[in-house]
Amino acid sequence: MRLWSIHPKYLDTKGLIACWRESLLARKVLANKTNGYKHHPQLCRFLMHPDPISAINHYLLCLYNEALKRGFTFNKSKLKAGTAASKIPVTAGQMIFEIEHLKKKMWKRNRLKYFSLKKINIPEPNPLFKVIKGDIEKWEKF
Repeated sequence: MRLWSIHPKYLDTKGLIACWRESLLARKVLANKTNGYKHHPQLCRFLMHPDPISAINHYLLCLYNEALKRGFTFNKSKLKAGTAASKIPVTAGQMIFEIEHLKKKMWKRNRLKYFSLKKINIPEPNPLFKVIKGDIEKWEKF
């Protein structure tokens, strides 16, 4: 499961679709509607949010909006009401780690996308997150 902190505009089509599906699964986990992934490290930042379900709903809305910009038809009925959420902090080091991780993936999977990302050193965050100083997050697995 990869719930990207970087803005979804950086993801290729495969990445955006995968993130949408994984985020829907994450919402089930946060709502205790599934047995798997309960201790997945990517979820800890949502669990630390005062309203984890609202936070993941806002995250999904950001993905949905990016899909709309690209002309995709993600299922709007999957979005839930009450999607406003306070921002979640994410470290600058995490943002850099993620864009570099994505570049490596794109080198293998989508060279055209790789070349569009190549010069990006400090990416924008997903609108749910606010960037703070710091190294790679402790929950990151690498």
